[in-house]
Amino acid sequence: MNIGLDMMGGDFAPLEAVKGLQLYLSDPTRTASIYCIGDETLVKPLLEEHQVASPNLHLVHAPEVIGYHEHPTKALKEKQRSSIAIGFHMLATGKIDAFISAGNTGAMLVGAMFSIKPIEGVQRPTIATVVPKINGATGVIADVGLNTDCKPENLNQFAILASLYAQHILGISHPKTGLLNVGEEEGKGNLLAQAAYPLLKENTAIHFIGNIEGRDLFNDKADVIVCDGFTGNILLKMAESLYDVAAQRGYQNDAYFSRFHYENYGGTPVLGVAKPVVIGHGISNAKAFGNMIDVAGKMIESDLCGKITEKFRS
Repeated sequence: MNIGLDMMGGDFAPLEAVKGLQLYLSDPTRTASIYCIGDETLVKPLLEEHQVASPNLHLVHAPEVIGYHEHPTKALKEKQRSSIAIGFHMLATGKIDAFISAGNTGAMLVGAMFSIKPIEGVQRPTIATVVPKINGATGVIADVGLNTDCKPENLNQFAILASLYAQHILGISHPKTGLLNVGEEEGKGNLLAQAAYPLLKENTAIHFIGNIEGRDLFNDKADVIVCDGFTGNILLKMAESLYDVAAQRGYQNDAYFSRFHYENYGGTPVLGVAKPVVIGHGISNAKAFGNMIDVAGKMIESDLCGKITEKFRS
């Protein structure tokens, strides 16, 4: 199992990426080979300083960096020696099995769409994020920002993609899928929700339970929550703010509210492309980087992309 890690992506790179590697490698049961892609003049001294060494660690020199404010397509084309461009080249040519970065999100999405390409039958890949449930369980929302304008058919496919992720990565054997709406009754909502409902209802690849409302996000009513990316991104940012509010109120150590901290989940998978791609938060710290590697490893071990391919082929 070979995982590529962009050492230059993130506000605190490459230091926090190095510390994340240190956390990951501190567990002797983890045997993945990690390809550290970044400027070796910056990365190598940090690896030595923090005594991060392993026969499973490989440094790949990438002297260029794609900044957060650069145009994704233009930057990928012009900066072929950047850590993101090299990472996607290695993924596309089979030198690594998954690629992780907390760098330019747009460049990561462009690379996933055009270097790796969507799985046949997937109209639009989606990005999903996990949701902490009040009972200790974990759910998933899709889409959370990749597709702000959607067709009913897109939501129907997001439900399949997110259900497979919930089943094979989160370990939910028979995930319940709900359509986020302004009411529970069939026929509620805007034109998108009204048109998506019958498609989801007839979809035998998922366990559709009907509409759910915003108040159901954190209870156990649904394991998979489907919505357009505009709505989903607002939900994601609101959920992230709950940890900040809890911390300001002195509840940051609360068992439930602590689960809203982004570092616990590491990154967001791009679902529907041919190989595992995980996008991290720009402010990722060591724990987040370590968890990103874990997510990528689970996607490889479960052959999630292969299972998605089989589902859309049938």
